[in-house]
Amino acid sequence: MTSAMFLILIVEDDPGLRAILRTLLQAWPYRVVEASTGERGVIEARSHRPDLMIVDLGLPDCDGATVIREVRKFSPVPILVLSARAMEVEKIAALDAGADDYVTKPFSAPELLARVRAALRRATRGTDRLPLLRFGPVTVDLTARTTLGPDSNLHLTPLEYRVLECLARSAGMIVTQQQLIREAWGPERIGDARGVRSYIKTLRQKLEPDPRRPRFLITEAGVGYRLQLQEEPADK
Repeated sequence: MTSAMFLILIVEDDPGLRAILRTLLQAWPYRVVEASTGERGVIEARSHRPDLMIVDLGLPDCDGATVIREVRKFSPVPILVLSARAMEVEKIAALDAGADDYVTKPFSAPELLARVRAALRRATRGTDRLPLLRFGPVTVDLTARTTLGPDSNLHLTPLEYRVLECLARSAGMIVTQQQLIREAWGPERIGDARGVRSYIKTLRQKLEPDPRRPRFLITEAGVGYRLQLQEEPADK
């Protein structure tokens, strides 16, 4: 599927920033629809059925989280928040409302495009297929539950595979600590952030080329974690 087949809805009240985003996305090239208010954003989401939404939180008629909750009533479309609000509590609130990812203004154009590509890949890949994960010279097969290093097989525990599966289903996106705990450990362990940190540290020691400088298992401070896969060649 080529980039031109994807439609992206921008919900942003700043006309200058909308123009920048439109130019950036159309150059990829994606098709773009715009809305300057939250109410209009929900209407456009219903009528155009976009493949991805980029939503600002500071809209003139409502909070962007309200837009996200309204859209989630009728669509699983990937939603990327683009906002100047950088406090952890606001990021968590947006993700809990149903957003898939969060980018803080001012943003890097290459990073934003990478997040867009990751969200679209996740949406088109389907949730049933578990991908091969490559951590430099280490390859993890989530379906067969085998891990091959440069010299021999590596041992991962069943729980470590479940953690990777949860992260892989949202590859490139933020997975909150609570979501990770709920899916990998179960709801009875909600709040056990220390246990999550311990398992992520162990996975880094097994999978990262340099565990002290992780390239693939990324911490989003105060929010959760992101599995950052190696970039695949993109259709243009």
